[in-house]
Amino acid sequence: MTFDWNAHRFSGGVLALDLANTVVFRDAPDRALDRFSDHSQLQGFARAAAQFRQGEWGDARFRPPEHPAQINRLIDVREAINTLFRTAVRGGGLQPANMAAFLQLGSALVCDEPGRQDLALPGSGMGARDLSLGTAAFLSAMRLLEPARLVRVKICPNCHWLYLDESRNRSRRWCDMTVCGNRAKAQRHYRRNRESSDSGHG
Repeated sequence: MTFDWNAHRFSGGVLALDLANTVVFRDAPDRALDRFSDHSQLQGFARAAAQFRQGEWGDARFRPPEHPAQINRLIDVREAINTLFRTAVRGGGLQPANMAAFLQLGSALVCDEPGRQDLALPGSGMGARDLSLGTAAFLSAMRLLEPARLVRVKICPNCHWLYLDESRNRSRRWCDMTVCGNRAKAQRHYRRNRESSDSGHG
């Protein structure tokens, strides 16, 4: 089955949140969908992430996991990132257990990188780098721990994705206005029309 890793799939704003968002509708278990349940999607995600995250990472290549142990480690760090930031957004703060799990998994990923690898956090002025997808997501998440960035992490009320609100006054409500925003508008319009229709029948 082919899947289009298009711009909308990278509405998180940074690689760490994009990775967390490979599970859709996390807050609705009956609707939740894990895109990585099909492991063949890992390569497509890694290629697309290198394209859509150039603003964060510059000219970087992200190596997808190949072996079962590597895949499991990526999934584990994805879930640790999601738990850490989703809890924080909901007012729970950066809890010790969540932070410990995140740092332990990240440390294991970092230890697997080549000895001369540049593990600087993502930002401007970097040269080309070749990182494992998990390590890159971990470093991306580390930058989100900065207080000025952490307060900008939000949860989309439609699809439940995490996203970084980089608007000037932090007024962005949706992960993607053209998708989730428009769907919400359509749903409101439908409800108004239905209520109007119902009120016309006594």
